[in-house]
Amino acid sequence: MVYAGQGDQRRVMELLWRAEREESPKPGPKPALTVELIVAAAIDIADERGMSALSMRAVGQRVGRTGMALYTYVPSKMEIIDLMYDTVIAETHRAYDLGNGWRAALTEWAEDMWAFYLRHPWVLSVSQARPVLGPNEYVLLDTVFGIMFETGLEPVEVRRLTGALFQLVRGVTQVVAEAKDAAASTGTSDDEWWHARAPLLTEMAPDFAERFPMVTKLAGADAFAMDDETQSYLEQSTKESFRSGLRTFFDGIEASVARKT
Repeated sequence: MVYAGQGDQRRVMELLWRAEREESPKPGPKPALTVELIVAAAIDIADERGMSALSMRAVGQRVGRTGMALYTYVPSKMEIIDLMYDTVIAETHRAYDLGNGWRAALTEWAEDMWAFYLRHPWVLSVSQARPVLGPNEYVLLDTVFGIMFETGLEPVEVRRLTGALFQLVRGVTQVVAEAKDAAASTGTSDDEWWHARAPLLTEMAPDFAERFPMVTKLAGADAFAMDDETQSYLEQSTKESFRSGLRTFFDGIEASVARKT
């Protein structure tokens, strides 16, 4: 897990908010290297090989410079991570159609965040315990708060339930991201892994049904069955859990608002 704000606090905030602080560009040749180019290179590395592959040297090689050359623009890798996070957050949508109500808009937002996290799974390793506090992060918050206020909830509840919604989306998406990483790292797909291990349960625990009656009850009711053979079992089941969780979450919001009216 990576925690934001570990570098030079003033410098990273200046870099995060530089677009609002910068004056009009001065005439003359543009520098061959910029903060934007460095951050874009770092994002490419993290997207391709994960956060563990990120280093000043690797970024320098990507932009055709030494790692030392980057320190003129950014103090350290920690500031780059903060900038990477806020930069990719700008990909998220900034407005949602409320014509079909808040529930449809929040569902679309959650699906968009699911896709975003899977495009950039390294983002999930940046802890939410300490936010980056960049402009694009605040745009994301402002967008989802705007939808949540349409529910009729009080401001405190908007804040609380938005936090819970973020954790729901991040949590289930992280399972899929980790499954993809596990398959790439081990060379064994999820389905192959399950097919190799699951039969051993019968051998190791012949009294499995008696010891674990609720698991057996679900299996007997085909609760673990999946329909789409083009996706792994884990990806299907996680996406089902995600959508079921959203429906139940939104049902709870509706019930909470109804009780107060």
